[in-house]
Amino acid sequence: MTRPSTTELASFAASLADAARGVIRRYHNFGVNIEAKADESPVTVADRGAERVMRALIEERFPEHGIAGEEYGKVREDAEFVWSLDPIDGTKAFITGSPRFGTLIGLVENGKPVLGVIDMPVLDERWIGGRDYMARMNGSPVEVRACPQLSDAILAATSPAMFEGTEEIYAKLCAGTRYQVYGGDCHNFATLAGGHVDLCVEAGLQDYDFLAVVPVIEAAGGIVTDWEGNRPAPGSTNRICAAGDKRVHEAALKILNG
Repeated sequence: MTRPSTTELASFAASLADAARGVIRRYHNFGVNIEAKADESPVTVADRGAERVMRALIEERFPEHGIAGEEYGKVREDAEFVWSLDPIDGTKAFITGSPRFGTLIGLVENGKPVLGVIDMPVLDERWIGGRDYMARMNGSPVEVRACPQLSDAILAATSPAMFEGTEEIYAKLCAGTRYQVYGGDCHNFATLAGGHVDLCVEAGLQDYDFLAVVPVIEAAGGIVTDWEGNRPAPGSTNRICAAGDKRVHEAALKILNG
């Protein structure tokens, strides 16, 4: 079988996002039944339906590829290419009517994230980027912004509650930055890629929460690592530090590592 080009894979990833949007938009703001998973996080028919349509498209187009999804688990996880799927990143935002939830679609090649999509179905924003593929938002190139020092940086995080056990470290990081903003889930990473915020720090994540955002931010000129400074890979971490400027990233890691 001919090896697909990056452009072909990016186009296919966009078609997955289109399919997920078609499901998600039918349910947003119309009320859905909410279930609690084993970890007490919420899940809806929209999450499950969106992942099902994406998985079906992958099985049809690339049956040799692996899939690792939040709702339906893993198949062929040792394949050369594995698709990471989070149908609704920010389900709490979705069920409360907020538009700041997204679909995360990542492609991992031989254990390394190489392509990502951050799709915001209600905001009508699609951020895509990867190895040898320029970062774009709705087709227009995007890039991170320069930020010379941590004290100038805007820090984004989903919630301070995520930092249980590291509250003092996180408080010190906040004290060293200019502003802090909360909420947003995956949209925080997108706005970093677009040059609107300078630093995103998260904890308690799963693979599907970050594998898609790594290639997007890197393609926009930023850097994404775990708190120890290593590039994230499947199963490698649950804590992420992303920055648009390496100077801010280095300063943040010093604080995060005590």
